[in-house]
Amino acid sequence: MKIAIVCYPTFGGSGVVATELGIALAEQGHEIHFITYKQPVRLQLLHSNVHYHEVTVPSYPLFHYQPYELALSSKLVNMAKLHEIELVHVHYAIPHAYAGYMAKQMLAEEDIFIPMVTTLHGTDITLVGNHPFYKPAVTFSINNSDAVTSVSQSLKDDTLRLFNIKKKIHVVPNFIDTKKLDNSFSDCERDLIASVDEKIITHISNIRKVKRVDDVIEIFDRIQKKMPAKLVIVGDGPEKKSLELLCKNKGITEKVLFVGNSHEVDKILCFSDMFILPSEHESFGLVALEAMACGVPVISSNAGGLPEVNIQGESGFLSDVGNVDEMSENAIKILQDPEMLLKFKKKAKSISKRFETKAIVPMYEEIYKNALNALSVKKNNP
Repeated sequence: MKIAIVCYPTFGGSGVVATELGIALAEQGHEIHFITYKQPVRLQLLHSNVHYHEVTVPSYPLFHYQPYELALSSKLVNMAKLHEIELVHVHYAIPHAYAGYMAKQMLAEEDIFIPMVTTLHGTDITLVGNHPFYKPAVTFSINNSDAVTSVSQSLKDDTLRLFNIKKKIHVVPNFIDTKKLDNSFSDCERDLIASVDEKIITHISNIRKVKRVDDVIEIFDRIQKKMPAKLVIVGDGPEKKSLELLCKNKGITEKVLFVGNSHEVDKILCFSDMFILPSEHESFGLVALEAMACGVPVISSNAGGLPEVNIQGESGFLSDVGNVDEMSENAIKILQDPEMLLKFKKKAKSISKRFETKAIVPMYEEIYKNALNALSVKKNNP
């Protein structure tokens, strides 16, 4: 199949999964065309079946906000015709599903019919999409997709609760290639971060309020009072400055490392002893899954799809959002007991294999085939 993938090219989970999906599909022999405003961070153009097309938005003084949706839909039309695209897979309802629908309509005017698959990832539904300004457009875009998927049962339930959806929503969980996260480094360079007797706690996010990184710091503060420890915070975002000030006020600045966005997440997780994700909203929790694949137990909230990934008492522990006391107690309980820590590490790695690429990607291929077959039937029976 010739498939166009539209996604955000960022470090966020939706962009990462979309990119990894495209790469996996390319390895299966499909021709993949990424269409977005910047090369995705996880994309290395070293495969004959992978192509990248940049969406550029001309700047006109007339527009206070430059019309990205218009540029994207036009680019989709041009690339679909040039490369004979058979199917479009858009990740994130806003603005990609809407732009994809407009592209479909423009192509139909030229008797070119292409099905669109829309994958819902989280904040496009639960936060942004549910805003009164966007809700009608999001509802329309989802209902006019040829197939719809969500990354967790929790997100599917939220979508059906918040919107008047008439389309069937297929749950296709996020996935990882565990072979890329098997801690095969001959030297994790752990000593660059911490001494031998220190535990390393890790958090990865885009450092927004919804991630509750202040809770991460509070939990770590309690951990480091019980044992030698270091905290590594990976990512960047609007809350970073206030968090640095919080660390200063607590007197733990020297024990907390803000490393910014990183292409070496697997190496950082390689030397981590525990991963903390106390998010207020989390449609799936891809970073938690990546940590588990590296054999790192997870202390998380029970928000959204996290209970579908982090299994209570096996790969880690779940607590109500904001319950820092319980999260701290559970973290300390695991870290203080070497035997228990080893048990959780092994179980976390084992559970992560349920989300292996080879188990999930065929689910998308089946959805593609069904969408194409349905379109064929519709064309033959107008």
